[in-house]
Amino acid sequence: GLAPSVNNYQPWMFYAITKKTIINKMAEKVAEKIKEIPINKSIAAKNVLSQVEWFATFFENAPAVIAVTMEDYETVLEKGVTMTHEEINKMRNYPNLQSAGAAIQNILLSAAEMNYGACWLSAPMIAKSELEKIIGIQQPFNLIAFVAIGKPAKITHVKTKKNIEEIFKLIE
Repeated sequence: GLAPSVNNYQPWMFYAITKKTIINKMAEKVAEKIKEIPINKSIAAKNVLSQVEWFATFFENAPAVIAVTMEDYETVLEKGVTMTHEEINKMRNYPNLQSAGAAIQNILLSAAEMNYGACWLSAPMIAKSELEKIIGIQQPFNLIAFVAIGKPAKITHVKTKKNIEEIFKLIE
């Protein structure tokens, strides 16, 4: 809740889910939705779908899942222009989603500081409306992402990152 947000609007609500039956039900719904994805005729298609299912449902093994929800941010600009909320949101590159990213990063950093493992998940959002019903999320909030949290099963090593020259440009 201490993350920066657009105009300090703090458009979020967090749900911490620890009830195993609810977490399992959420994972089942995600798996069902993945099975509905039309696949192509490639040899790898079923393997790809199986891999996606694992990445989208492994949160069921976590003792806690945080559901990150956001409400739309209504900018002052909306009161003085003829553009729609959606047009302004797109023009500003979705500031409410940017705010969600900042909040998620704070959750990940806080978890690491407390020696927990945490993983940000967007793949489960394939079953967004079903998950919202299971969790009890109501308007004006919309489910944005999950963060799975628990004690790590093993020590992991930091993944290789790109060199600074590949990701940073100084313009003087």
